[in-house]
Amino acid sequence: MKRALKIKVCGMRGPGNIEKVAALGPDYMGFIFHDPSPRCCRGIAAKVVASLPDEVVPVLVSVDMPEVEIVALSDLLGISTLQLHGSESPDLCMKLKRKGFTVWKAARLESAKDIVALEDYAGAVDAFVFDTPSASYGGTGRKFNWQLLDDYDLPVDFILSGGIGEDDVEAISSFPHPRFAGIDLNSRFEVAPGVKDEVKLRKFINEIRQLR
Repeated sequence: MKRALKIKVCGMRGPGNIEKVAALGPDYMGFIFHDPSPRCCRGIAAKVVASLPDEVVPVLVSVDMPEVEIVALSDLLGISTLQLHGSESPDLCMKLKRKGFTVWKAARLESAKDIVALEDYAGAVDAFVFDTPSASYGGTGRKFNWQLLDDYDLPVDFILSGGIGEDDVEAISSFPHPRFAGIDLNSRFEVAPGVKDEVKLRKFINEIRQLR
């Protein structure tokens, strides 16, 4: 491995499952606030997010949510890391950064043109989350073509998302890009939408940690 990878488990909903997954020690835990998603956790109690161990950073995942709502929801839940998964502009990303948020911008990669289109975000976000194109947002269970990133040269770290599962340890360990900063785990580790399989996650996280 070229660098220590961060691990994010996304699409969490139930307090009991959240507590058990948090005990596995991921670096980040994602909470989706997009009503059409089967993993939407709108209405989650602030005390559930506050109960996370200090080393597990909560991430608010939204899709084209208005700035005022993002700020209000983040304040309510005590979340300062944002994953913007829609068509949010570089200007909005920069506004949120200036308010003190850590801002990740999700991008669905289908061709090299999709990477070129991200140039305007280079100074406005802290990281990209690269995902698989689909009619919905996330949770596809499918990987995009990671070779699209061979020529990625923007000065922004990225997290790989989309269809990462138990059998991907070798592919992750051999992925050489110097800006590769982390992985995002979701549907391939579920027993139902929003309910993670703790046994599968524990095994996978332990294997990834051994690569560090």
